[in-house]
Amino acid sequence: MNSLSTQIRVPWADVDRNQYVRHSAYYDYGAHCRIQFFIECGFPLQKFQELGIGPILFHEECSFLKEIKMEETVTINLLKGEIRDDGSRWALHHEIFNSKNEKCAHIITKGAWMDLTKRKLTLPPEELADKFNKLDAIEA
Repeated sequence: MNSLSTQIRVPWADVDRNQYVRHSAYYDYGAHCRIQFFIECGFPLQKFQELGIGPILFHEECSFLKEIKMEETVTINLLKGEIRDDGSRWALHHEIFNSKNEKCAHIITKGAWMDLTKRKLTLPPEELADKFNKLDAIEA
């Protein structure tokens, strides 16, 4: 797997009074795409529970470029930024495109892995770190 994209049809609940997607929904779309990535890598949430680890976020930032309306189908991709070789810390990027394939937003997410018992940072399984490192990189 070198890249991932997922699609969402914008529901009514994601729209604000101005009839455009509310700002916080963009972050939800990025999170949805990341969870899909984990699932496709063989790491659904249940697997993380079994391993006693989970992803944590240090920073998440979105640049809003174009408005998205209700019932549009948006495409969200996942690209790698800086990722340590062991996968312990990472930066991931999401680009959100509207149905006309116009880039509407760019999200940067920085995070790491936490041992949920010790409540300390830890390493991900080697297989998952490898999948992170094989993602397509964001273009400069």
